[in-house]
Amino acid sequence: MSLFRQLGNVLVCVFYVWSFHLIFGYSVYGDERLELSLNGKWILQNSNGSLLFPAEVPGCVHSALLKQGFIQDIYFRFNDVAYRWIVLDNWTYTISFSPSNELRAKQRVRLVFEGVDTVASIFLNGVITGNTDNMFRRYEFSVGKMLRGGENNVEVRLLSPVVYSLERSQAHSSYAVPPDCPPPVQKGECHVNFIRKAQSSFSWDWGPSFPTLGLWKGVRLEAFNVLRLIHLSAVPVYNSSLSQWVVEVEGLFDAVEQTTVRVSLSVVELWTEEAFTVRFLPGTHKCSLSLYVNQSSQVKQWWPTGHGEQPFYRLRVTGAMMGGEVILSMDTKVYFRTVELVQEPIAGSPGLSFYFRINGKPIFLKGSNWIPAHALQDLVSPADVRNLLQSAVDANMNALRVWGGGVYEQDLFYDLCDEMGVMIWQDFMFACAMYPTESDFIQTIREEVIQQVRRLKSHPSVIVWSGNNENEAALATDWFKIPVVQRPQYYTDYVSLYVDNIRAIVLEEDGSRPFLVSSPTNGAESQWEGWVSRDPYNLHYGDTHYYNYTHDCWDWTALPRARFASEYGFQSWPSFSTLRKVSKPEDWSYGSTFSHHRQHHAEGNQQMLKQAGLHYHLPDSPDSLQRYKDTLYITQVMQAQCVKTQTEFYRRSQSEIIEGKGHTMGALYWQLNDIWQGPSWSSIEFGGKWKMLHYFAQEFFSPLLPVGFEDQGVLLVYAVSDLSHDLHLKAVVSVYGWSSVDAVCTVVSGTALVGGGSAVVIHKQPITALLAGCGSGSCTRLTCLMTYHLEDINGCQQGPINHLFLSSPKEAHGMLKPNITFSVQQDEVRRYTINLRSSAVAAFVWLDALDVPGRFSTNGFLMVTRNRTVTFDPWGPTSTKQLVQALTITSLRDVY
Repeated sequence: MSLFRQLGNVLVCVFYVWSFHLIFGYSVYGDERLELSLNGKWILQNSNGSLLFPAEVPGCVHSALLKQGFIQDIYFRFNDVAYRWIVLDNWTYTISFSPSNELRAKQRVRLVFEGVDTVASIFLNGVITGNTDNMFRRYEFSVGKMLRGGENNVEVRLLSPVVYSLERSQAHSSYAVPPDCPPPVQKGECHVNFIRKAQSSFSWDWGPSFPTLGLWKGVRLEAFNVLRLIHLSAVPVYNSSLSQWVVEVEGLFDAVEQTTVRVSLSVVELWTEEAFTVRFLPGTHKCSLSLYVNQSSQVKQWWPTGHGEQPFYRLRVTGAMMGGEVILSMDTKVYFRTVELVQEPIAGSPGLSFYFRINGKPIFLKGSNWIPAHALQDLVSPADVRNLLQSAVDANMNALRVWGGGVYEQDLFYDLCDEMGVMIWQDFMFACAMYPTESDFIQTIREEVIQQVRRLKSHPSVIVWSGNNENEAALATDWFKIPVVQRPQYYTDYVSLYVDNIRAIVLEEDGSRPFLVSSPTNGAESQWEGWVSRDPYNLHYGDTHYYNYTHDCWDWTALPRARFASEYGFQSWPSFSTLRKVSKPEDWSYGSTFSHHRQHHAEGNQQMLKQAGLHYHLPDSPDSLQRYKDTLYITQVMQAQCVKTQTEFYRRSQSEIIEGKGHTMGALYWQLNDIWQGPSWSSIEFGGKWKMLHYFAQEFFSPLLPVGFEDQGVLLVYAVSDLSHDLHLKAVVSVYGWSSVDAVCTVVSGTALVGGGSAVVIHKQPITALLAGCGSGSCTRLTCLMTYHLEDINGCQQGPINHLFLSSPKEAHGMLKPNITFSVQQDEVRRYTINLRSSAVAAFVWLDALDVPGRFSTNGFLMVTRNRTVTFDPWGPTSTKQLVQALTITSLRDVY
């Protein structure tokens, strides 16, 4: 199809593809289009009719049962197993409604389902209208001739996703499609790779098995006479040859008959407007128009948080019949930004670089990985989404990876990421498995990909598409022990799904951002090797996932100096106040049946204690409940310090090549959030409470960060900068004895130039010499520790204060119980000031407000002063008295 941008040319939008897509957050008017929402109260029943009750739509069977009192909190104790019967049954949603005569009189009436979870047959007035088999697709059906006057009835018959997946697997008899089932420790269901729904819903190593069924998004009737807009996207692209921005506007339209429409596009703030005469032929059409931005206008660009603002413009779209009747009038946000994934040779290193350039500027990605916020998606509130994203931004993150085993997130998620400046690495929903390639399975995936790309491509926050999570690595390193003679079949299937289908669709639908076939991957090298690299973990290319729970996490020499670290992490348990909501007193021990049941990662509970035991005394309180609480605390201490060490290693590696490795340009730890109350790699507990790791992230992701470490007896301090400007900085190193809050000595380095977007060594000194310089032999590795920070040429501190332990704290001499006391005051803006006083150096000082929800300004910190002030922002009404009664303070020395 050829399009002309001159005013007045006639554009013919012919039939393109029978596909339906989500409207991107606007109101659409014109042609007296009518909508009848079918959201609200439906009737839900199981297969034999023994359960029959009201159910809300959007919603799912579990949440309906919960609301009606048939089941308890699904997360309470062992309910993930106890409620398995729900997903083994078939369920039917029914609603009766009476459409107006005006709606029935329209030329076209569509029954629209924004999201069906998952396999269903849909009936209108007893006649089947269609079927669904994909949670991630929007479905709609033509029903105009089926509606009748008075009462009508819609029935959605849902099949058990567990039984359906089993049957699909059994039908695929020519060769296995592994894995068949999750590890037993996950207590999950089998064959999730045979159904297009959230892969983690059948269980994962951080979450329960709740394979939901339901109408998880809205349902409605849409009726019209002439023309209906199904979907609109607006993607600005910079044309370097013209030195001009072009807004690529794409609409999917449904026309009753051949119709000629005058379409106007305008961005008033940029003095830009063009008009087109468009002829729509009957049917569903994709129409693409190019709006060339006035070159005399100064376009403000969207930037990731920490690098600039997130301005947007309003694109106005109007459509009028040739007689002047307006049938379409709407506007939508447009953000201008460019993104490039740079993979090019690096001097002094084999392989290729791997980093993102936004608006021409290299950006180090700092952040985490996002998983579904609840097993029941209808229970994820806007406040939940906003709180989690705000927590990411407040921890100085600029990027999140939407992991491929969950769901494509709701529109609000991406809208907020646009507003907050959070970059999104967007996986397609395939994870840790091989997948079948039957024609019907491929076809529903193609529709899924088309719809999701069209829905999301207008968002500047989405900077890269990725075909799957870990499937290249699974195939290349033979996770599933596939016989050698059978491997060509799996390679063929892999390329067919992710390259010939998903990649081909993405390149056709969206040329504005890069596409990666997998994560981890060697990127361009994997492509050159036929899309499955011999070693997807090659540190000279692409991104890397790295986990090692048995090696000492403080030993930075064992860490991979990767180009980009997109997954790494350690487990911890959530706080007692979070676990108490879903447990009983008999569960409150580390060795309880509950603790074992909640752990879905093999040997996870033991690995946490072994890793913690390398550097800390394990809790030994004679009181069993206190020992349990202290053990939860020590797992969070371990996790925070381990991830801190690894993240700081990646950040300081961005500007150097050592033994051919380095130029690390991204650190996304696993994982940001939790799906339930249990042990996981998250830094935020279910419910939004920050773990110690998240407070640490607030500092180790700081725009300006001092990173200190020991290399063969030598202290090195780096200055790591994400800033856009250069600074002259010096390092200030202070040595403290464990038994006193008075510094033993302080060393100040010379001043060094630290360029924006770089990591520079600014201090280097043998530790023995540094300690000897403290005088009188009062400091040894066992009796002392260090703090260090950066100062500018005016002596002003820049960035946070960091620390370095010279020995494992469990080997330290002179560590005393700090006997921390506190007082609380409330200010005029409902914020509380907590004044702490300590008698000794205190490590990992942890303030916990228990059941008073809120956030501290800092936490888990090293206290090397007698007094320190921390603020607390409650998330709801409280009082000074309540906070004082709830507040507990724990330090490392308090747990043994």
